[in-house]
Amino acid sequence: MSSTVTVRLNVNGVERALDVEPRLLLVHALRDQLGLTGTHVGCDTSNCGACTVHLNGESVKSCTVLAVQADGAEVTTIEGLGTEDNLHPMQEAFWNNHGLQCGFCTPGMIMSAVALLADSPDPTEAEVRQGLEGNLCRCTGYHNIVKSVLDAAGKLGEVAA
Repeated sequence: MSSTVTVRLNVNGVERALDVEPRLLLVHALRDQLGLTGTHVGCDTSNCGACTVHLNGESVKSCTVLAVQADGAEVTTIEGLGTEDNLHPMQEAFWNNHGLQCGFCTPGMIMSAVALLADSPDPTEAEVRQGLEGNLCRCTGYHNIVKSVLDAAGKLGEVAA
């Protein structure tokens, strides 16, 4: 018999109440209970960044956060950034600049990149590379990922001006 705790989250703008075991990781609550499978489980060790989401506006690896720790928080996943018909500028930049190959790391990369630009809207290439250090990609060699982030920064900068 396991005991559960009710956790209240605002996920992608929708208030949700979940009954979770106290040891359940946020990544599993998002994927298994809410069906938000864009948040990927890659390494289970917090090394790869595939599970990156925004928690109260901060980029976090959701495999390092218990669902109960997120009680009352605002969570944004890749599904909350844009839609198929209206991509977020970062999603569009990844698409246009071939910043993905197999796509497994892409949601985490995009979520980290959006947080990076929120903190540093006009980064240098070196700053982008440093800002994405916690996200691993086995396919791309990172060149087009960095190019995508810089492209999105330029487009977001134009919108802000």
